[in-house]
Amino acid sequence: MTDRKIVVLGGTGKTGRRVVNGLRERGAKVRSASRSGEVRFDWDDMGTWEPALAGADAAYLVDRQDKPGEWDAEAQIRDLTKHAVHLGVRRLVVLQARVTDTVGGKSLIAGERAVRESGAEWTLLRPNWFAQNFDEGVLLDGVLAGELALPAGSGREPFVDAEDIAAVAVTALLEDGHGGQVHELSGPRALGFEEAVGEIARATGRTVRYTPVSHEDYVAELVSYDVAEDYAVFVADLVATIRDGRNATPTDTVQRVLGRPPRDFSEFVARAAANGAWNG
Repeated sequence: MTDRKIVVLGGTGKTGRRVVNGLRERGAKVRSASRSGEVRFDWDDMGTWEPALAGADAAYLVDRQDKPGEWDAEAQIRDLTKHAVHLGVRRLVVLQARVTDTVGGKSLIAGERAVRESGAEWTLLRPNWFAQNFDEGVLLDGVLAGELALPAGSGREPFVDAEDIAAVAVTALLEDGHGGQVHELSGPRALGFEEAVGEIARATGRTVRYTPVSHEDYVAELVSYDVAEDYAVFVADLVATIRDGRNATPTDTVQRVLGRPPRDFSEFVARAAANGAWNG
């Protein structure tokens, strides 16, 4: 169904830009919308919503909960999805997180009820931590500095490749059979941070080590870098989900949806190293 008109909200983000590319490769009509995209979209500026959504049959959006301060996440998602359906959007694919507990006093799935009640056909994607956090996300600075100091203990995580997340999103946007489903997405195996940085070190020749730190020390360090305390607690709690092994078991969702195994972390490392991700 490549004649479907699709808007990708957050179209320049880690998953969004990959979703845009994947849709275009399949011949779909795609509008990339973000604060710096082809069409401007800003969660906090409702005036940007209609221009981004108008004329679209389906939409991909990231249920963005990880921002500092207080806000009503469910109300924001409800307003957006209600607006989207009013404008003719009939299918929603929403990226959340494979963390259903409260983190730093906030729910990462706060908008789920609003999505379910929107009137559109919906699919929820809940991935584990992105492999790309190591080369284009929150872990990159630590890798480049030679040390990742995190309150993750000896916990293990089946890091998932953002390319796989995007491929599942594209499938859910274009193909039938995914409505009303929650897709939990992971890589094929769980690794500890020591193993993960060890693979990066071997692939790059860099010295990279993992240092477990306490929850309190990590929060204090973030605050020392002028990170808002509430957000520092949020990030520490999020890392703690790895320490506690809450989502350490890999899922078979990528295999079921795409008909192929998920990309292994080693594949991600080899590709990122070849592209010079850690040359800085």
